[in-house]
Amino acid sequence: MTLCFSVSSQNNILFDSGFFLSSPSWMLRNINGDRQTSRKKPRNFSFSVSCSAPKIVRSPSLDKHVVKANKIRFVQKLKTLLLSKPKHFIPIHILSKCRSYLSLPEHRSIRSMIYRYPTIFELFSIPMPPTPLNATKSGYQLCVRLTTTAAALAREEMNLKSAISITLANKLQKLLMLSSHHRLTLSKLVHLAPDLGLPPNFRSRLCNDYQERFKIVDTSYGRALELVSWDPQLASPLPDPKGNSPALIVDRPLKFKHLRLRKGLNLKRRHRDFLIKFGELPTVCPYNTSIEELAKESLEAEKRACAVVREVLGMMVEKRTLVDHLTHFRKDFGLPNKLRALILRHPELFYVSLKGLRNSVMLVEAFDDKGVLLEKDETLVIKEKLMQLVREGKRIRRENRKQKIYGNNLGEYDDGGNEEPNDDDDNDDDEYEDGFENLFDSDSDFDYHFDDDDDDDKNLQLGGRWENGEFWTANDAKKPW
Repeated sequence: MTLCFSVSSQNNILFDSGFFLSSPSWMLRNINGDRQTSRKKPRNFSFSVSCSAPKIVRSPSLDKHVVKANKIRFVQKLKTLLLSKPKHFIPIHILSKCRSYLSLPEHRSIRSMIYRYPTIFELFSIPMPPTPLNATKSGYQLCVRLTTTAAALAREEMNLKSAISITLANKLQKLLMLSSHHRLTLSKLVHLAPDLGLPPNFRSRLCNDYQERFKIVDTSYGRALELVSWDPQLASPLPDPKGNSPALIVDRPLKFKHLRLRKGLNLKRRHRDFLIKFGELPTVCPYNTSIEELAKESLEAEKRACAVVREVLGMMVEKRTLVDHLTHFRKDFGLPNKLRALILRHPELFYVSLKGLRNSVMLVEAFDDKGVLLEKDETLVIKEKLMQLVREGKRIRRENRKQKIYGNNLGEYDDGGNEEPNDDDDNDDDEYEDGFENLFDSDSDFDYHFDDDDDDDKNLQLGGRWENGEFWTANDAKKPW
């Protein structure tokens, strides 16, 4: 952020409210200047003050969460597509039209990606439906579906989310209570749905099952979810992070003010002093404090914005989301336009990971020093099982490659299966674009049909598968002295 000022010979200064906080002492001395110099030669000059965000110090322990999520992004998206169909399979020629949703590059085929996960997906053939063009011809079309193990895991995930539907409804209600007008469009909520742990059919099932809490209304911006009742018990914010500081050996006040930062993060003294003073400000409840009550670009408004981001990240399954997802709710939650700069300005609260195509923001207080979540969500058990299936698929591919290379002499060259193969495709760190909202469009070719009870016809068709930088810097534009 750059602030421009103009100074005349009469010392009329136009400055921002945070100018004296962000300007070094030498600049203030030159502004007040020497009177004799100003009398001899009146001067008109301008300068700029740059308030740059601190340099991001990477944390490998926190980045690993983003890397793991990126490696199974294709699996999760294709699984969502398959479950959206009544018969839970899709022909390959139709799936090729979903390359934009799957975020596949041009040089990579869909079949090659499916072969990378033999424990998750499998290919099979079905007769082609008769059409006027090929009424006299018979043929087969290649389709993809979930394996027996992956299908059982998907059913387990759906049953789990149905069991914790009250918890998921609480998250939606708290988001509506945080919004300025107590209303959020469904097209925006779709962006946060996977990170919140919401099922893909949350609009048709979850929103309709709790009509005493919220309801779907039509607005000029599209269909939106509107708050019906206010719950005072849910309006309690997260505890102050100062309460997470370790206990002192001697029960007495510290001689110097302490700012707890993650390991390896060193800030400049001016930035550290600012964060200490910022932490001493009174706590602002984001549920009961409206943005209209606070002065624009004040420290109290920034205190509330940080509290809102903390609340949203605290609802996430893995206590993280994309920065772009939060920017969709700037106006709804009363967040500043330069939201990313605000997040970077508070490394004691948030961490921005640069892994992937888009930056992710994480809640620092939710992880320990080793990057492990302090409180794990229930749905993370399903994700861990999915990761185990992916690793098992890699082991199978590795064994198949060795069998092709060494043949019957595999035992002489076997390394015990402890080393991961050097597969360039497996080491991709691509952040697949979400595009999750495309599945909910009314004109989409893939309409959702989530049925809790599969009938006998579906079980027959599936073969009974379901049963088994610097902080404050000043650069003068022109130096008149």
